[in-house]
Amino acid sequence: MNLIVYAVLAGVIPSLIWLFFWTREDIAHPESRLILTLSFFGGMLSVALAIVAEKWVGTLFSDPTIRYTLWAAVEEIVKFLAVLSVALFTKQNDEPIDAMIYCITVALGFAALENTLFILGPLSNGEIVKSVITGNMRFMGATLVHVVSSAVVGFALGLAFYRGYIAKVSAAIIGLGAAIAFHTAFNLSIIASGTVDSLKVFSWVWGAVVILIILFEEIKVVHPQTVSPHDAV
Repeated sequence: MNLIVYAVLAGVIPSLIWLFFWTREDIAHPESRLILTLSFFGGMLSVALAIVAEKWVGTLFSDPTIRYTLWAAVEEIVKFLAVLSVALFTKQNDEPIDAMIYCITVALGFAALENTLFILGPLSNGEIVKSVITGNMRFMGATLVHVVSSAVVGFALGLAFYRGYIAKVSAAIIGLGAAIAFHTAFNLSIIASGTVDSLKVFSWVWGAVVILIILFEEIKVVHPQTVSPHDAV
């Protein structure tokens, strides 16, 4: 029981730290705590759906490249479905930046439970050091991959916030495509790399985080007047 508690704390607390950091980007108009909480737990629940879908994909394809590509697609799609179900159609989604915040919150919920499961494995075998290393590596790498990839979807939706239905659907598709590509690139890079090269992979993930901070500044200046009238169909 103590092992489970430790694994949960080690998996969830880092995600909550990141959540605090990213929600500060919208400190002028903070999101509803209820919707943020539901988004976080929605992300956690979507892990179960991802596990089932990934196991099914694993039975269909033996090629590692195809598997990891489809697994990345599964995770990005279930995260998007979670944010779609919980947040995007609420009244609280009332400005372009909100979609990014909600997508990131779902991603952090997903990462929290995923990290817990990864840490629980070595911990249950008495490998304390390995569990600590696993937690730290996922805090620096995999968790941020989930954040950045989901934020890309949120950014695309934010750009289309004041546009019509077709533009929003197109934005969602483009955003998902970019998120899957980024997630897949990370997965395949990690598989093909050793310990030293893994740190290099993490470095470009952190580079993507810097870009994400810039994207937040870009989405903050999206206003109705920046959209031409014929785009609002």
